Amino acid sequence: MKKIETNLLDCYIIEPDRFGDERGYFSPYFIQKNFDELGFEKVVQANRSKSSKGVVRGLHFQRNPKCQAKIVEVIKGSAIDVVVDIRKDSATFGKWTSVLLTDENNRQLYVPRGFAHGFVSLEDDTIFQYLIDNDYAPELEDGILWNDSDININWDEIFKEYKIDKPILSEKDKVRKRLKESDVEFERGV
Repeated sequence: MKKIETNLLDCYIIEPDRFGDERGYFSPYFIQKNFDELGFEKVVQANRSKSSKGVVRGLHFQRNPKCQAKIVEVIKGSAIDVVVDIRKDSATFGKWTSVLLTDENNRQLYVPRGFAHGFVSLEDDTIFQYLIDNDYAPELEDGILWNDSDININWDEIFKEYKIDKPILSEKDKVRKRLKESDVEFERGV
């Protein structure tokens, strides 16, 4: 497994080993001891979502005491994955990074606890997979506004590059609070 640093503290691009030939490939995409080093304690839940081209999901997180770390990947199609560091004591608080995840590039993203997470699907029938280290608690589900101008994610450039005329969002994601209006109290290591 190859671990690649991003511009955000504690957030890594992961490239699992892949062994292939003319028949296809084999990839051990999750080995617990490799993820122990990242602080990813265990897989409690595995989720998948299927999205049409232009669907934006996010920016989501789960509040304490059930905050979650995630290992995310695309197993069919492609997406631009976006994360924002919302840990108030972090040197990268309020900053974001994005990663192209496809079923061909064999990349995953490790999203630590205390990060808001989202993505935009770049093609129809994109299947996104999440490995999560804590139980889902609907009463603690939350998020920040996907296009918060203070964070300034380059959504317009992404939409233009991938010919997305109009993003498709849930009603809930259209009206989330901006980060500076949020009362989230995440800290590093929590």
